[in-house]
Amino acid sequence: MSAVIGVTTTRVPGRRDPQQWQGADRWYLEAVSAAGGVPVLLPWAQGGELEAVLARLDGLLLTGGGDLDPQLYGEAPHPRLGLVSPPRDEAELALVRWALAHRLPALGICRGAQVMVVALAGALYQDLPSQVPQAVPHQGQGEPGRIPHPVRLAAGSLVAKALGQEELVVNSSHHQAPSRLGEGMVPTAWSPDDLVEAVEVNGHPFLVGVQWHPEQLWPEQRCHLQLFQALITAAGGEEVWKGP
Repeated sequence: MSAVIGVTTTRVPGRRDPQQWQGADRWYLEAVSAAGGVPVLLPWAQGGELEAVLARLDGLLLTGGGDLDPQLYGEAPHPRLGLVSPPRDEAELALVRWALAHRLPALGICRGAQVMVVALAGALYQDLPSQVPQAVPHQGQGEPGRIPHPVRLAAGSLVAKALGQEELVVNSSHHQAPSRLGEGMVPTAWSPDDLVEAVEVNGHPFLVGVQWHPEQLWPEQRCHLQLFQALITAAGGEEVWKGP
């Protein structure tokens, strides 16, 4: 049976009242399907309702989206903080904590990686251009608003083994990044400015976050699909090999 992967949702723009609509970019759903999984959209559920849904899942995909509320990591809002969604923040933090407690495999993309950091008591740069002025550009202008830059991956890390390489060019579209990693986290990829581009959690079978968008890269660069395949492998109860 194919692994069932819960996919987090965001507000849907272009509707008369966007707060009444939740959905996910088709790129995420197609990547999960192409990797051999079955994607299921997750509402912003809490408590018993959330646990009832999670008990039926084999893995999680935490998608990209808006900024996290900095009050979650003890900071006042920066003037350049984007829109926040407390209901989404609360739901996704609960998802990560469930995944930690129940060893549920999870892959976080962009915002999803940042949710993982905050869920483990880490913190974020709220706006890279103003707080880290020496940083390379991580967010483009216009549509689709993604710019390329290289990353180097830690040898032997899950993300390096999944991708099959230790250096590659990725697509970037974020103005926030980890400033302090969460408890038990290790950095496993870096951009040329030494900002963290990927994280993993020690002792967990597969809790991995990346700052770039592999769901948009895999149709032309197949190695990026291997990140989703690694999630599916872990979600199927198989060990994702890690080591030198």
